[in-house]
Amino acid sequence: MFLRAASALEVDQTVRGRAVYLRPPMATDFAEWAALRQESRAFLVPWEPIWPVDDLSRSAFRRRIRRYHRDMREDAGYPFFVFRQADHVLVGGLSFSYVRRGVTQACSLGYWIGECHARRGYMSDAVSAVLTFAFGSLRLHRVEAACLPHNAASIGLLEKVGFQREGYARRYLCINGSWQDHLLYAVVADDPLPLQR
Repeated sequence: MFLRAASALEVDQTVRGRAVYLRPPMATDFAEWAALRQESRAFLVPWEPIWPVDDLSRSAFRRRIRRYHRDMREDAGYPFFVFRQADHVLVGGLSFSYVRRGVTQACSLGYWIGECHARRGYMSDAVSAVLTFAFGSLRLHRVEAACLPHNAASIGLLEKVGFQREGYARRYLCINGSWQDHLLYAVVADDPLPLQR
């Protein structure tokens, strides 16, 4: 049996947490996104693939938005920007990518947060909230994540929201220009989720 979520246009794509809300990126987010990424560049670079030379340009952002919309339309990925509810300030982003249907019903989770917003609970709130979307509206069975073994903040976040460590992958992803080992985590739909309301 082939299970597929409702079209991106049929589901409410605003997800609310306790202190944050998430929605798909829009073209009008460019200035705030580019400023936050630029201010946080040194903080983010060790954990991400190499940034393209034009990564923070308006034209690159437009291409990014087009790719996001295509991914949602094709049920291949679901990107979100994370905003603080109190004042609607952008604090970071996360995405479900590599959505696999059929007998798998799984995706990969990735996330980033601006340096000035780190370690305030915003991303754990966001990930906890978006898991409800994954297991509800998207009808996924499994969400996977990978993080560098020395990324204590990411390990803490994943374990706090209910992910379980499942393995160790050698030279798994090319991060900051080099192939690096990663810890593999996952959560499945019937796992207890500690931060769920």
